[in-house]
Amino acid sequence: MKPLFTDDTIVFGLLMLALGFIFYTETLKGGFWEKFYKIVPGIFLAYMLPAIFTTSGLIAPDWTGIDNKGNTIKHTSQLYYVASRYLLPAALVLMTLSIDLKGVFNLGWKALIMFFTGTIGIVIGGPIAILLISTVSPETVGGVGPDAVWRGLSTLAGSWIGGGANQTAMLEIYGYNQKLYGGMVFVDIVVANVWMALLLIGIGKRKRINNWLKADTSSIEELKEKVSSFSEKVKRNPSLSDIVIITALAFGTVSFAHLGAGFMAPVFENLVASFESTTWKNIFTFLESKFFWMISISTLIAVFLSFTKAKNYEGAGASKFGSLFIYILVATIGMKMDLTLIFDNLGLIGIGVVWMSIHAGLLILVAKIIKAPYFFLAVGSQANVGGAASAPVVASAFHPSLATVGVLLAVFGYAVGTIAAIACTILMELASVS
Repeated sequence: MKPLFTDDTIVFGLLMLALGFIFYTETLKGGFWEKFYKIVPGIFLAYMLPAIFTTSGLIAPDWTGIDNKGNTIKHTSQLYYVASRYLLPAALVLMTLSIDLKGVFNLGWKALIMFFTGTIGIVIGGPIAILLISTVSPETVGGVGPDAVWRGLSTLAGSWIGGGANQTAMLEIYGYNQKLYGGMVFVDIVVANVWMALLLIGIGKRKRINNWLKADTSSIEELKEKVSSFSEKVKRNPSLSDIVIITALAFGTVSFAHLGAGFMAPVFENLVASFESTTWKNIFTFLESKFFWMISISTLIAVFLSFTKAKNYEGAGASKFGSLFIYILVATIGMKMDLTLIFDNLGLIGIGVVWMSIHAGLLILVAKIIKAPYFFLAVGSQANVGGAASAPVVASAFHPSLATVGVLLAVFGYAVGTIAAIACTILMELASVS
């Protein structure tokens, strides 16, 4: 269905108006809005308003229509692509300029435990979901040959542990019917985005959650305090020169990252293609992804810049520009969500919901046992389920200085994605024939 507004320029304006509305109402003291934002964090609303725009038919991430000559045309909005490929790496640079790398490493072992707990939750969640849904609706988890549902769910495992490259690898490995693949992509979008929305809501209640978990947040607070103190120390009224240099640092790095990714991806594509073992080819397929190299190179340059005088530009508001870019990214992610689609394929959605619930339940259980802060739970989950596009979004919602933690954990997700997804798929196949 063709949306009311199809021009990306107009759509971008609507998204920015939505962000403006959110930030304006957040500044209002007293009355309804102050009470509202004590319950619902602004970043969640930045995600949900564009979703409402899409659901109402005002805008759409993609649509099919008929041109003046009667030909069918398919249009895809480029806003998410621009936000994820240009604004996200720029935000990572600006948010990492003032990072205390030693402080990040001092966050300790709990961050890694929560990440790998999230991975295990996805691995065991798939087969358990199949077993549970099969008792209610056997046909939902059925199918034979290339149409077998477990083959399609293997692509979800790849996406929810690694990312798009791992998802594609699983599609190739298990040969799922590509005509049915769109249904799995749909489940991926709906379930993963609803879970991200719940995590964002939880950020507004993190103190209460941390109290319940009996979590020690001292290392996180210490890192935030160090960054905030440094920012306060170098704070100044930004001049035009400051703003131009901040922009140059951000997008100069983005340019170099794209250049490097354009070189590295083909090199590793040829290297991976030279492997005789198909298994090894699919394990290392993420190295062929330009997105992986772009994020990795941007982060490495940003960490390097944090050891130079460039970090002083935090005083001129570098991380604030980065936060703006993150909010724009969140809005473009939100516009991909049509809330009515949740009811279109309840069977597969049911599998996804059960699967994600197991992932979430295991994270909560382990967090409670080891007294891990909600930050580690949320970012550990998103580093698996959302990858490098959304893990820094969730991390930066706690504090801009923590965005790098999300990226570092997401890189782990790329590395273990295909291996863990294969293990998950083996278990799902066994569950399907049991």
